[in-house]
Amino acid sequence: MIAIIKVAGQQFKVEKDQTLFVPHIEGKSGDAVNLEVLLAHIDGKLSVGGNVATVNAEIVDHVKGDTVIAYKTKRRKGFHKKKGHRTAYTKIKVTNIA
Repeated sequence: MIAIIKVAGQQFKVEKDQTLFVPHIEGKSGDAVNLEVLLAHIDGKLSVGGNVATVNAEIVDHVKGDTVIAYKTKRRKGFHKKKGHRTAYTKIKVTNIA
């Protein structure tokens, strides 16, 4: 069983019992979430569309990604600025595809 889900504008190919990092989802660790399914391949049948299947997942943890540095400078002016940020991710585990 394979499904393609959409989370925060990004698409992910998932299987049962797979763990993956997705953009931040509201909720606490241990909460169950239902994810939007775009395509599902279950028992040899390929289904495309909105209500083809349901993907249930469990939130495992909230983490931050690596630091991304944005460095700006203007030549001959002595101007430079350094900023950084860490993107928030949610670690989820797919529990069921039906």
